[in-house]
Amino acid sequence: MTDPAALRDKALEIHRLLCTVHGCPVAYFHSLDPLSELVSSLLSHRTRNAASGAAFKALRRRWPDWEAVRDAPVAEVEETIAGVTWPEQKAPRIQAVLRRITERVGTLSLDLLTGMPVPEARAWLEELPGVGPKTSAAVLSFSTLRQAALPVDSHHHRVAVRTGLIPASLAVGPSHAVLAAQLPADWDAQQLYDNHEVMMLHGQRCCYHHAPACDRCVLLRLCPTGQVLRPPEAERESA
Repeated sequence: MTDPAALRDKALEIHRLLCTVHGCPVAYFHSLDPLSELVSSLLSHRTRNAASGAAFKALRRRWPDWEAVRDAPVAEVEETIAGVTWPEQKAPRIQAVLRRITERVGTLSLDLLTGMPVPEARAWLEELPGVGPKTSAAVLSFSTLRQAALPVDSHHHRVAVRTGLIPASLAVGPSHAVLAAQLPADWDAQQLYDNHEVMMLHGQRCCYHHAPACDRCVLLRLCPTGQVLRPPEAERESA
């Protein structure tokens, strides 16, 4: 399926069906200020939520504020976040991001993003070292800014590929713009957050990386991958 209108209709039907399973609106999972959300997102790259959450809490316990994290010896920051994937890369990157924000803003704050149009805010964030579409969207959507940006993580991306919303050749980064364009332009922050959450939850709880549970998937009739792995009941009975 490549017709844009048909893909938009399909994206909406997928959203509707997943909302019946997971319940929409979905409650926001936390309320961090945008700077804290940025640090949290940088820690989470290729890392399980439990490990990145523990590392974030460890930073908050060890230093009184993000200025202190910025100015701490990098070895101490790396030691504190040792439970995440690639702490030796993330420690200097987080400090570089905090220094760059200080240089650009004059203080260590992302309050300037409040009220900034989403495309402009995302572009501003993506000029920071190591910040791409997923992180910029997460900062705007998940933080107390509550702006209308669609994050796409690996689970969300997997569901989108298997259901045919995007080709398998489209990487996570560029998929952000394509998947967002399939949703109504007038959707607010909550609706876009809901879409990300239900797609992510479906990937975590049903559309597994290995051995997806197609036999109990609410999206089976819309999913070309699932129909190959487990044909709909009527087709199985006629086989």
